[in-house]
Amino acid sequence: MTRAALPWPHFLLALAVVAVWGTNFVVIRIGLDHLPPLAFAALRFTFALLPAVFFLKRPPVPWRNLAAYGVLIGAGQFGVLYIAMNGHISPGLASLVVQTQVFFTIGLSMWLARERVRTFQIAALGLAAIGLVVIVAHTDATVTPLGLALVLFAAASWAGGNMASKAAGTVNMLAYVVWSSLFAVPPLIVLSLLFEGPTAIVEGVRAADAATWAAVLWQSVGNSLFGYAAWGWLLARHPAATITPMAMLVPVFGMGASAIFLAESLPGWKLAAAALVMSGLALNIFWPRLERRLSPA
Repeated sequence: MTRAALPWPHFLLALAVVAVWGTNFVVIRIGLDHLPPLAFAALRFTFALLPAVFFLKRPPVPWRNLAAYGVLIGAGQFGVLYIAMNGHISPGLASLVVQTQVFFTIGLSMWLARERVRTFQIAALGLAAIGLVVIVAHTDATVTPLGLALVLFAAASWAGGNMASKAAGTVNMLAYVVWSSLFAVPPLIVLSLLFEGPTAIVEGVRAADAATWAAVLWQSVGNSLFGYAAWGWLLARHPAATITPMAMLVPVFGMGASAIFLAESLPGWKLAAAALVMSGLALNIFWPRLERRLSPA
């Protein structure tokens, strides 16, 4: 599908996904209170894999495609993101910086898939980017150089996962996410054992309370099974330059969730930045419709 405009049902589905992803940063912070980051990520993808893998047929894509997606999203994005959020960067700032995946994804699409980025899409990205710059310029969240580098690496991994799912074509994306988790779990377990150690893993699991396990399930069911299945489904049907800018709403939902659950303030500059981001998204989504209406019959 080459049309740039999103049908309303597809737009609402994308909006639901970014809402889940935005609130997810608060959920990650809850899980990290007890679980080591790599062990947390391993549990997340284990529950995404089991028991669903026994009920869903493997999608008709090469094993190497499933492996690429699983490793990039599992270890590359979330394993690294959890490490960053474990004392190296705040949840709000992490939700912002990881959205550089939009630029990574569009760049990869131009390079690998030869997708053409239209002028209005560049303008939309520019508006949203200005909003992100406003947030960066005013944020009082703590961040270390290591934390920033880790989240940028996670963003690049997310972009690579986007390209892998797009290359898979029109498949059952729920099954795709589940079966790709088969390749996310082993490297996360190995890395956790190497860098966190069995003792820390066992102590984390023993200390985990109901909120911790709820966070793990939210990650598995809400973020992985729903979020990434729906996102991959959309990417298979629309150009990356149309879908990926929607992810810039994640910091807006992230800030809202932080205000509600972590009592973080929402000063005027944050609202102005959110308005810029949403203006960019509105331009990206609605300009093709307006263009068709204004064009001569």
